[in-house]
Amino acid sequence: MTGSNFVDYVKIFCRSGKGGAGSAHLRREKYIPKGGPDGGDGGRGGHIILKGNRQLWTLLHLKYKKHIIAGKGGNGAGALKKGSDGSDEIIEVPLGTLVKDAETGNSLVEIMEHDEEVILLSGGRGGQGNDHFKSSTNQTPMYAQPGEPALEGWFVMELKVLADVGLVGFPNAGKSTLLSRISAARPKIADYAFTTLTPQLGIVSYYDDKSFIMADIPGIIEGAHQGKGLGLRFLRHIERNSMLLFIVPSDSDDIKKEYQVLLGELEKYNPEMLDKERVLGISKSDFLDDELKEEISKDLPDIPYCYFSSISGEGLARLKDMVWNELKM
Repeated sequence: MTGSNFVDYVKIFCRSGKGGAGSAHLRREKYIPKGGPDGGDGGRGGHIILKGNRQLWTLLHLKYKKHIIAGKGGNGAGALKKGSDGSDEIIEVPLGTLVKDAETGNSLVEIMEHDEEVILLSGGRGGQGNDHFKSSTNQTPMYAQPGEPALEGWFVMELKVLADVGLVGFPNAGKSTLLSRISAARPKIADYAFTTLTPQLGIVSYYDDKSFIMADIPGIIEGAHQGKGLGLRFLRHIERNSMLLFIVPSDSDDIKKEYQVLLGELEKYNPEMLDKERVLGISKSDFLDDELKEEISKDLPDIPYCYFSSISGEGLARLKDMVWNELKM
């Protein structure tokens, strides 16, 4: 799917269905001049329902559908006939979709499971017909309830990619090349910043039919938490990853400092990200000899690390071992 087709943020208007009115009908038949009340109840208005769908990974299908309106409930009728229920509107969304109230910004619901259904807006209840209001003192009530009104509002939907491992690094650190080498994903790769403009998911095969999902998140730059570069648009995708694999190229001027800048951007965006397991992959290491690696290792962060090269394949097996071990701790 091309970058223009990846949509992870939409704002839509939703309205549930109004409940149908109850009937105030009186039974009138030949030979039964005073048959009494027989007004039926109104039907329920349609719900607005969210449903998780693991086959979706973008909100593209909602980008141009700004108004979603459920059906109205039918009115009740004589002979105790109940009005028909309004048709529900089911909004299918990818797993990891967060729905917020557009006015207040409050989070309302997160869809995390396939086929999970949540009513976002309930349809109005149908009004009761006059049959419900007859009594010994009022045998022919001439009134019935109106249906409950519809509920409506503007909502923001944000998609947060679900993956076991999130790749974190500056542009051109080698994240896309790594993902293309160890999975079937084919992200765009070129020698300029922000080659990756959308999150890319790949399934990484491990031993004995085991596997894990790795996400290539578009490159972070210093100040991303303030919206610089691709900024806030993609930082939220990292929140859903079980662990973080920091990628820093071996030709960096200061690997430890670069790692700390990346970590600092995540902390400023959401301090809870520091609770995730973290490992460090030092990319483009095929031209380093053992002596140079040993020298570099003296000043690395105190987390598990591994040297690798996506071009030569050096260290890729060890990198997968390290990630798997951390995932299963």
